[in-house]
Amino acid sequence: MELALWDYLIIIIFIAITLFIGLKFRKEAGKDISSFFLGGRNLPWYIAGISMVATTFAADTPLAVTELVAQNGIAGNWLWWNMLAGGMLTTFFFARYWRRAEVLTDIELIEMRYSGKPAKFLRGFRSIYFGVFMNVLIIGWVNVALMSLLKVFFDIPDNQLLWYVAAAMILVSSYSAMSGLLGVAFTDVIQFGIAMIGSIILAVLVLNSDEIGGIDNLKANLPEGTLSFFPAVGSEGSGTMLALGVGSFFAFIGVQWWASWYPGGEPGGGGYIAQRMMSTKSEKDAIYSTLFFQIAHYCIRPWPWIIVALCAVILYPDLSAADSKLGYVMAMKDFLPTGLKGLLLVAFFAAYMSTISTQLNWGSSYLINDFYQRFINPEADNKLLIRASRIGTIVIMFIALFVTSQINSISGVWAFIVECGAGLGLVMILRWYWWRINAWTEIVATIAPFVGYGLAKFVFINFDPAWGKGIGEDPRSFFFTVGLTTVAWIITAFVTKPTDNTVLKNFFDKINPDGNWRPFRKESNGKRIMQLGICWISAIIFAYSVLFFTGSIILKEFADAGIYAGLIFISFMILRAVSEKVKIFKD
Repeated sequence: MELALWDYLIIIIFIAITLFIGLKFRKEAGKDISSFFLGGRNLPWYIAGISMVATTFAADTPLAVTELVAQNGIAGNWLWWNMLAGGMLTTFFFARYWRRAEVLTDIELIEMRYSGKPAKFLRGFRSIYFGVFMNVLIIGWVNVALMSLLKVFFDIPDNQLLWYVAAAMILVSSYSAMSGLLGVAFTDVIQFGIAMIGSIILAVLVLNSDEIGGIDNLKANLPEGTLSFFPAVGSEGSGTMLALGVGSFFAFIGVQWWASWYPGGEPGGGGYIAQRMMSTKSEKDAIYSTLFFQIAHYCIRPWPWIIVALCAVILYPDLSAADSKLGYVMAMKDFLPTGLKGLLLVAFFAAYMSTISTQLNWGSSYLINDFYQRFINPEADNKLLIRASRIGTIVIMFIALFVTSQINSISGVWAFIVECGAGLGLVMILRWYWWRINAWTEIVATIAPFVGYGLAKFVFINFDPAWGKGIGEDPRSFFFTVGLTTVAWIITAFVTKPTDNTVLKNFFDKINPDGNWRPFRKESNGKRIMQLGICWISAIIFAYSVLFFTGSIILKEFADAGIYAGLIFISFMILRAVSEKVKIFKD
């Protein structure tokens, strides 16, 4: 791709603004470790919410959506749309608790909730497991996506791509290390705005190009089934429509959202999502930020990408299934004029930077707060902790660069993460609602998925190759791992000693959680849980209805739009009425 002077100027201005923000918040981030990792717990809900959305908008996201649409039509997006239920669960059942806990990281909660040596071990283990191991895998796959973009944009040789990614990571780690979460969050707002503006401009230009000729011509030339919002379940799809077996459909819609640990979609909250909730001004801000994240993530972001992806199906019919994701990049090259090419390139870099900066800051918080300060230097003062936090950010960057050089398949990393967290999710949910969950329970739930994954992929596969397939093709491996993990942790919960009563009482007094806390709460609060459940379900219906209403308007399916508008109104009124009774949106 050839860039003009204006394109380079846009890129330079963007980099300058990013570094300026890093310098601006350097002093404030250096006050103490809470300021560095949580922004002093003073973020308004909209900053925290936009930061969540920006983090989940990585450089590979539009390409992944393009690939899903090319292979399975609009319905292919259910492979990530299904996670909405878990996100809304966090909003109504856990956001308030995370802010109320006043911990620095979600891993710190372990020793607030559990007791003894098992809790100590679990906190140390997870600080390394999630803060380094899982974190660098995530950074690695985002880096690999950026490398594929650079290769298409600039025809950079394969043996040089890693050096360009290293330069990008050095830039990101520089402002992350300087400004902490404050700089990350405020640059996220700018980066998300640029990324969305660029995506919308590209969608409008490609859709109205002579080659496509508007929405009516687009619809007329697409294969049958491509525009369906819903997959064909238990039957063959038509054209490019996503067809799922009953088992796969149940795995995606009914199990994955609560069973699997996944970055940004942790059951019960966690990771950088919990970090943003804990950084807000109040419990109400934590709830609003998470609700905004769910709506923006699922309802606002996807349609510009989907439109370009649909156009790419027509524009580039000769792309193989493996290369179908490149249709988005090719549309950028072919339809963007001078100036806008630079803007879209900046949009991709903004998406990349927002994700990497969060991963670096979040991972460093685990290393410093939950490993270094907890186990190596408990007496460290704020000055030393801030210095260690900045060093930790750089260390994770270098480890991630090495891991990037070893990754060959993005989809392989994704499948590994989903299946090696299968079954852990329910423990993460129930630890807030059932007093009998203890540290051993969570340890077993963390380790058991690896046993299930190993048996499925290295033993059972020798008897039936289907055990080696992904969830979308054959979910038996996923179901086996979830089942094994669930049975293992339930048995563990009843054969091991419960958490020390004093620790449980302190946790209960501070959080005042709903659910089964009979040692400390005599009265039943089942009615409140039921009301929260109604809020949860109505919010899910509301978000999906907004998503499909927007799509129906864009595709000029006005009768369908009317149905979704009705569902929006009904679900919103139910949500509003019940939430007022349960006072979910009040401090």
